[in-house]
Amino acid sequence: MASVEKLPMLAEGYEKLMAELKALREERPLIVDAIEEARAHGDLSENAEYHAAKERQGQVEASISDLEDKLSRAQIIDPTTLSGDRIVFGATVTLLDDADKPVRYQIVGQAEADAKRGRISYNSPLGRALIGRRVEDEIEVTVPSGDRFYVVEKIEFI
Repeated sequence: MASVEKLPMLAEGYEKLMAELKALREERPLIVDAIEEARAHGDLSENAEYHAAKERQGQVEASISDLEDKLSRAQIIDPTTLSGDRIVFGATVTLLDDADKPVRYQIVGQAEADAKRGRISYNSPLGRALIGRRVEDEIEVTVPSGDRFYVVEKIEFI
């Protein structure tokens, strides 16, 4: 029997997914009403409102199914309970780039990744390169803008 792969995420990411799911579930009756109203207009073959509402219904149901799957496999990790000298999910890492300029990232789940806020997915090229590394390890990673080189300066669990 196949094992179910857990999805690591922070509590914040879990809450974000729960809020998305709640919003989509609240949209369901509105879509049903829109379909009923469009049906009342007659011929369905040339009824743009009906087709748009049915398409939206399909999108919402697919999104709900995807979110329910992710939430059922969620493994919530609290970085403040972690420790060690290696980079793991939830760690906040300070790196020095080629110009010795410090950059700081937290390794998070895909749902909460936001590079502008210094949060990168553990599945991103840089995230995968960082997992398991220690302070003073050198990292080379290929990203869309080219090859990047970093040195791990500090690992924190905050």
